[in-house]
Amino acid sequence: MPFVRIDAWGTEAGRLDALGRAVQDAVGETLGCPPEDRFQVLTGHDGSASSLRWGDYFGIPRDEGIVYVAITMRSGRTDDRKRALYRRIAELAERYAGTEPRNVFVTVTENASIDWSLGYGEAQYAPSPAPDSPSPGAS
Repeated sequence: MPFVRIDAWGTEAGRLDALGRAVQDAVGETLGCPPEDRFQVLTGHDGSASSLRWGDYFGIPRDEGIVYVAITMRSGRTDDRKRALYRRIAELAERYAGTEPRNVFVTVTENASIDWSLGYGEAQYAPSPAPDSPSPGAS
């Protein structure tokens, strides 16, 4: 269950929605996440109330078409699956939102099952042991 943050230059709701769909479709295709597993924060920046900064690091010329995609997910995906994810996000961002692939900047942060609460203040991926169960290592 990835949690996705997308920050883009410009505040057009249609573009933000298209970028969200691009990432969601890529996550489904490459990582096998179901369509209803959609948790995204989409933010457009206009340069007055909020802004984005970018450079040409790694020789990649970026401009105001920049899109930052930050994905947080549980660890366990292979490097090849992550590469496929990055590639597919760039392809779909271009197809759906007209964003040039050179302007698609993606980061993945992985964590453990205990690092998620999906509601009700519970750790659904790492539930507590039954009350009468001895804790690991207890004698």
